[in-house]
Amino acid sequence: MSRKGVGIAAFDRSRLTSRQFASHGSSLRATNAQALETQLAVFRSLLQQFAATHAKDIRSDPSFRAQFARMCSAIGVDPLASSSNSSNSSSKGSGSGNSVWAQLLGRTVNDFYFELAVRIVEVCGATRAENGGLISLSDLRERVSRGRMEGADSISDDDVRRAVETLKPLGSYAVVVVGRREYVRSVPRELSTDQAAVVEAAQVLGWVSVSMLRDNLGWEAARCRTALDDLVAGGMLWVDGQTGGEAEYWNPGVMGDAGHDGDAGV
Repeated sequence: MSRKGVGIAAFDRSRLTSRQFASHGSSLRATNAQALETQLAVFRSLLQQFAATHAKDIRSDPSFRAQFARMCSAIGVDPLASSSNSSNSSSKGSGSGNSVWAQLLGRTVNDFYFELAVRIVEVCGATRAENGGLISLSDLRERVSRGRMEGADSISDDDVRRAVETLKPLGSYAVVVVGRREYVRSVPRELSTDQAAVVEAAQVLGWVSVSMLRDNLGWEAARCRTALDDLVAGGMLWVDGQTGGEAEYWNPGVMGDAGHDGDAGV
């Protein structure tokens, strides 16, 4: 009984078949990649047309603006691309979706967020002595809103988050979560695990003491004092030593939330 396909000829046919499959696979991948790129280009074009048509709504309606930003993120378009980056790359053609986007929205979404970022820097700087560079996101939004001109576009928490994102190159601005609450940090330091636990406790109770932390967290007194002293040194807690008993450590952010309704704004 003879066996066909054995020998050098069979190996040659096998190599030829492998090359054909590899070539066909490469062709399919290239075709699929080209089709996907074309689809994304169409989506970007439609989104740009949508933005041009609804630019006024994007500026004036925080909810609409947030949905629009999510659509951009879904297809890899950055509506916050800087105008400077846009102008630098415009001479290279329209190959960069971000550059075209910045040119299109340079007087709408782009400027809105960068102007908001400037105001956030001002408020964070003005309140740093009060809160040590850790201000609740809601308090920051309200202070920024109160400082805006009458009739200016309203802003949302989502707007603040996106504006803070544009400040990342400064190296110190970030949105952090302590417990169930969001804060904007404007100092180049991160909270340790112990410090975050103390801030969360002070956030809930308004103030804490060494004995409260020891009893509730099960820490040694030295550990409690170390975390408290670090937060006081950073301005994130205020100490009241005139209680007639144990010193109380207050969260200025909570105190601000309780009393800022009557303030005139920063």
